[in-house]
Amino acid sequence: MADNNQTERLLSKKDVFRCYRSWLLWNLSVQNMERMQGPAIVRMLGMVMDKLYPGDREKQKELLERHEPFFNTEPYLGCIVPGVVLGMEEENARSGGVPGELINGVKTALMGPFAGIGDSLYVGTLIPILLSIALGISGESGSVAGPIFYIIAHLAIMIPVTWFMFYRGYTMGIDSAQTILAGGMKDRLTRAINIVGLVVVGCITAQYVNVRTGWVFTSGDMVVDLNSALNGVFPNMITLILALGTYWLMAKKKQGIGKMFLIFFVFALVAYFTKFIA
Repeated sequence: MADNNQTERLLSKKDVFRCYRSWLLWNLSVQNMERMQGPAIVRMLGMVMDKLYPGDREKQKELLERHEPFFNTEPYLGCIVPGVVLGMEEENARSGGVPGELINGVKTALMGPFAGIGDSLYVGTLIPILLSIALGISGESGSVAGPIFYIIAHLAIMIPVTWFMFYRGYTMGIDSAQTILAGGMKDRLTRAINIVGLVVVGCITAQYVNVRTGWVFTSGDMVVDLNSALNGVFPNMITLILALGTYWLMAKKKQGIGKMFLIFFVFALVAYFTKFIA
C-alpha cells in the first residue's frame, strides 16, 4: 500500500525538502498584521506549483490565492502545519477531492495549538536552557566560545527536529486527506472545524476583551451605572456587540484588517472623549 501511495505522489522527497527549506528561511520574512505568515505559505507552495498543476495557470493561481489569508504559528515546532498543508494540497492536485475550505480549516485549527506548544517548549524552555549554558561558558571573560556553542547546539537540535516535524506533517496530510475522502467525512469535518474555530475565537474574545462603558446616570440620590445594568442583563454585552459588529464588517462587508483598525481607532477616540468607554 505504501508503495502504491508513493508512485501516486506528485512530489519527490527533494521537492518536499525545498518546501521545508523555503518555510524555514522565509517564515517570518514579510509579516504584516493582515496576513502574518500567510505569504510564507504562498512562497512555499509557489516552489512546487508547476509540479502540482503543470501548465494550468488558473489552478496555480487558485492554489496560491487560497493561502493568502492570515496564518500565524510558532515557526519551528509549528512547521508541522505547513507540512500538513503541503500534503493535503498534493492530494487535492492528484484527486481533486479535497476542498480548499477544508485545507484552510485544518490549517487554521492547527496553528493555535502548535503555536502554544512551540512557544512553551522551544521559546520558553529550549532557548533559555541553551542561553544559560552559553552564558556560563562565556562567564565574565566574554569568551566567544559561549555564542559558538549556542549557534552549533541550536542548529544541531533545530534542523533535525523541524525537518522531522515538517515531513511528518506532509505524510500525515496525505493520509488524513485520503481517510477523509474514503470515509465520507469531508462535509462533517469541514463543519466541525468551522464550529471549533468560531468557539476558539469566541473564547479568546470573552477572555481577553473587556469593554466597559463609563456612563453613569444620576437623579437625586439615585445613581445608575450603565455598565453594571448591562452586565446584569447580559455579562460583557458591549464586548459581544463589538465582536459581532467586527464579524459583520469583515465577513459580510468584506472589510480588511487595515480598515478595521482605522474604524476601531476612530471609535475609540470618540468613545473616550464622550466617556462611553471607561
